[in-house]
Order: sequence, then structure tokens, then C-alpha cells
Amino acid sequence: MSNTRQPDAGTADEDIEVSLYAARQKIYPRSVSGLFSQWRWALVWLTQIVFYGLPWLEWNSRQAVLFDLEARRFYIFNLVLYPQDFIYLTGLLVISALALFLFTAVAGRLWCGYACPQTVYTEIYLWIEKKVEGDRAARMRLDQSPLSATKFGKKWLKHALWVAFGLWTGFTFVGYFTPIQELGAAVLGWDLGPWQTFWIFFYGFATYGNAGFMREQVCKYMCPYARFQSAMFDKDTMIVTYDERRGEPRGPRSKKADPAALGLGSCVDCTLCVQVCPTGIDIRKGLQYECIGCGACIDVCDDVMDKVGYPRGLIKYSTQNGMANGWTTAQMVRRGLRPRVLVYSGILLLISVAVGVSLFLRTPLKVDVIRDRGALARLVDQGRIENVYRLQVMNATEAPQTYRVSVDGLPGIALASDPTVAVLPTEVRSLAVRVQVPPGAAGSGSHPITFVVESADDAALRVTEKSVFLVPR
Repeated sequence: MSNTRQPDAGTADEDIEVSLYAARQKIYPRSVSGLFSQWRWALVWLTQIVFYGLPWLEWNSRQAVLFDLEARRFYIFNLVLYPQDFIYLTGLLVISALALFLFTAVAGRLWCGYACPQTVYTEIYLWIEKKVEGDRAARMRLDQSPLSATKFGKKWLKHALWVAFGLWTGFTFVGYFTPIQELGAAVLGWDLGPWQTFWIFFYGFATYGNAGFMREQVCKYMCPYARFQSAMFDKDTMIVTYDERRGEPRGPRSKKADPAALGLGSCVDCTLCVQVCPTGIDIRKGLQYECIGCGACIDVCDDVMDKVGYPRGLIKYSTQNGMANGWTTAQMVRRGLRPRVLVYSGILLLISVAVGVSLFLRTPLKVDVIRDRGALARLVDQGRIENVYRLQVMNATEAPQTYRVSVDGLPGIALASDPTVAVLPTEVRSLAVRVQVPPGAAGSGSHPITFVVESADDAALRVTEKSVFLVPR
């Protein structure tokens, strides 16, 4: 972008180009240890053990969690879901959204700071970078140094490890949609299909690019959550805050100096809180949308306070009202139980219970009744009236089932076809059913009837479906 201004009198015409975009300054986060750092790494381990380990877990001689799009079946441990069960996915998405609203209203961007894939993979990639290139100062010196064999070797090794980790991540991701053992055999045999190849490389290089290069840019400019989070914040939301009244005016001093005599606050202006921030912000400037609430600045500031002999908590999790009024943690917690939090909690609990009860009471048998449009009604032997139906019977269990079909709704109504059907595990079976009523059992027109399909082995597997029986004039 450029902006052209009119030249001043007596000067030559000139165009002055003013950039409206600041060039990105690479961030070199400093390593930090402390309580919140330990929590972040605990979440890294937990999420990655689940993500990378779950596809290899077996259940009933098959993959425990598998979203088989080709067969249109979704296996989640002992559950077998079909496209007809899409309502459960809707419930899961609603629960996830409400949980995000609730956690954000209570404690800010906890998801971003501890469990978001972007944060987790950035932590992993930074750890690899540190192991190969060294600590923050060493990485900065390496980037500023001219190209040499040592620099080329370290950069090559780092990117090779990044790419390998990204491809492993892509392989695991695809393993949730294609049986991972078959996928592994296909990779070793160079026999991958086009879509499997595409998604492994797409997801792998997305991980490589986002966690290796873009990092905080994703959080600051691409993630929509950073933009609308302010709508869910209020002055009682627990966020990372800097105690300005205690810390200002800031300035360096010796450990033995009395800050009161020097007219200084507790902040020694070491800038370590800026150096450890993964998004490169200065928390001392107040709440900023770039802050992901990871608590790294709290850990390093507490460490500095310990070294200079000051009380901890110059930077801490607090609320704006708590900081302004000097509230204790207990007071802030009580204030946190405000109407919006209670409403979010109530709705979240209600929907979670409803989805859970629905799953618990779900019958793993589905039946669809379709009338035969080619023969609406016909007369057969002894003047009986016959209608023909097609039943789609879906066995949503992982055991073979034999089902009995019966019909009710009119006097003397009965099946004229075999009332039993055997259905293999997770199979959909279609069968034609002939239903007859004796002459004079019903007047002409349409009459409601009910089909009952029940398992011969398990009385709990029973489904009723309504239809109509047509009697010609």
C-alpha cells in the first residue's frame, strides 16, 4: 500500500511510500520452567498419547476408534454409529461450543494456552529446535551468522525432524479414517491410494508449516477465536494480569537496594516476561488479544521475584475487578459464579445428560419400511387382500442377529412371507414382506398398521415402525 502526499512549496515532486504492514519479527521464545510450564507439558503428553495411540488400540478384534467413510460406519469403542446417527455429532459440536464459551467466560483462553493443537505442536517443534540449535541466545546467533557447514547441518537436521514428525502426524490422522494397520502396510509396500497420499502429505505439511514457521501468526491472524474472545470476556474473567500498582514504576536495581527508597516498584524491567512469551507480547501493557493465557510469563516472573527476594504474584491469574478492588482468590472465585457462567453450566449439563442418556438408551437396531410402489394392493387366494413392503433392517451390533418380523393393526392381519431374517454384524439387509388381511376385515382406503422387528436372542433389541395398509374399492 502506498500513500502519495502533495509536495511542499519549493521542493521537487516526489512520491513517498508508506507501508501499512509491519514486517514480521521472528520470535525466539525463551525456555521456562514452573508450575504452568509443567501443566502445559502434561497436556502435551496427554493429548499426543491419545492422538497417536488411539488408532492402534483394538476393540472386539478391530480398531477401537475408526471413522470408516467408505463403509459409512463409525466405530467408537463399543459404539457403532451410522449416518442416521448424525444427531450425536450435532450434540457433540454443541457441547464443545458451550464448553468453550464456559471455560472462556471463567478463565479466558485456557484452550489456547494448554490444549489447542497449534499450541501443542508449536511446543513440540520448539523443543526439537532447541535440541538441535540450542537455547534462545544460540538460536539467535545461528540465524544471524553467515551460512556455513555447521549452520547448514543444523538447519537441515531440524527441518528433517520437523518434516518427519509432520508426516507421522498426517499418517496418524489418516489412520482414523482408514484402518491404521492396513495403512501402515500400504505405506511400507508403496501401495497408498491417491486420497490417502494426499491427506497424509496435506496434514503433515500443514503441521510442519503451522508449527514450524507460522506459529504465533496462526493465533494472531488466522484463528477466529482470538477475534471473538472479547465478546465472552468480562471484568470477572480470570486472565493473565500484571499488577501495575505494585510493579510501577519499573526499573533495574541491585538485590540489596530498597525499591521504596529508589521510588521503584517491584518490576525490575528484566523483560524476561516478553522473552518467554510465544506470541511476543508485553503483558505489562495490559490484556491483548494475542495473549493465549499460557502462563509462561507468570512462571518466569515468579522465578525473578524469588531471586530478588520479593513476593510472588507480580504477574498472575486474576480478574480485572479483582485487581481493581484488591480481592482475594476466594472472593474472585465466588464472583466467578455469576449468571452467565451458571447459564452456560446449566445448558451444558442439560445437553450433556440428554446426549448421554440417548446414547445409553439407543437401540442398535434400525428399521425402515418402504411400500412397494409397483403393487399398491392386490387380491390373492381366498379373496385375501395383500400389500407388499420392503424392510431395510440394520444390525448396529457387532454380533450376528436373527430378527423376527410381525405386524399388527387390523383384524386377522398376518405375514405371508418368512417372518425371520438373519443379519450379519454391522450389516444392512433388505427383504420383501407380504402382508395379507382376510376379506371384509377393513373398509376401503388407507389403514395404519405397525411392524415389529425384534431379536430372537435379545428381547431388548426391539423396534416398531408405522406404515399403512391399502384396501382397494
